Amino acid sequence: MAKHAVNGIDIHYQIDGDISDKTIMFSNSLASTLNMWDLQIEHLLAQGFGIIRYDSRGHGQSEAPKGPYSIEMLADDAAGLLDALGIEAVHFCGLSKGGMVAQMMGVRHSDKVKSLTIADSAAFMPAKDTWEQRIQAVTNGGMEAVVDATTERWITSEGRDRLPGQVELIRQMILKTPVQGFVACSQAIKAMDMRITNPKISAPTLVICGEQDTG
Repeated sequence: MAKHAVNGIDIHYQIDGDISDKTIMFSNSLASTLNMWDLQIEHLLAQGFGIIRYDSRGHGQSEAPKGPYSIEMLADDAAGLLDALGIEAVHFCGLSKGGMVAQMMGVRHSDKVKSLTIADSAAFMPAKDTWEQRIQAVTNGGMEAVVDATTERWITSEGRDRLPGQVELIRQMILKTPVQGFVACSQAIKAMDMRITNPKISAPTLVICGEQDTG
């Protein structure tokens, strides 16, 4: 288990393959860990990519200090990890919350990103009440209060029927998310607004979204 002290906390990370000009850094979604990328790794290694994955602040085996957090803070964590590893720049890919971190990396740490891939993400969350409901549900009932709804949002009914083993792995990943980390990251997502700063992004950027993604 590899960790580095970054911005006052320990960040858990994993490196697969060789670090080179073709290195990709992956940033996980809310309520997940670096293992969410497991199924992509073998294919990418076969294509010659080096992979850096890490557990976001408040998730997995990284520390989950008391909030508040911000998207800026989460981007600083990623940039700080690159500094700690002695890596100048990477291709940065993030899903959902990780995609929010990718956007902020492009604005705040543009020298560290060769390209951005932003998957199923957003620059602003207008549904403040929805996020507050999730925060209150987890505060009062733990991750058990949101695991079913989250799994249903993330995976279609066809996918749940076809891949029950993967669904259970995802459920366990959600359930093991520290409540304090989930709440603080959710508050950061609720508060963010990158619509003004995103035009500053200069790195080549790919934005993708699943056709059936319901948020």
